[in-house]
Amino acid sequence: MKFIPKQYTPLVFSFFMAFLMSGIMSCVITVFNIGWVENLLLIWLKAWAFAFVIAFPTIVLISPIVRKLVSFVIVDHD
Repeated sequence: MKFIPKQYTPLVFSFFMAFLMSGIMSCVITVFNIGWVENLLLIWLKAWAFAFVIAFPTIVLISPIVRKLVSFVIVDHD
């Protein structure tokens, strides 16, 4: 089921990248810092929510710069 127009591909990509990366990283950092504690799930979900709020706009803003950096270091050997 597709319902988002193709023109929004970069924004949708950024959303899913931010969602997954902030979830994974907040979980890893939470466990690293406090270990396997009783309220780990709740603590991690709070950290994830905060991380996502930062990650999504950051990815949206930084992606064009990263694309330029990648195009600067990649050589085309056709």
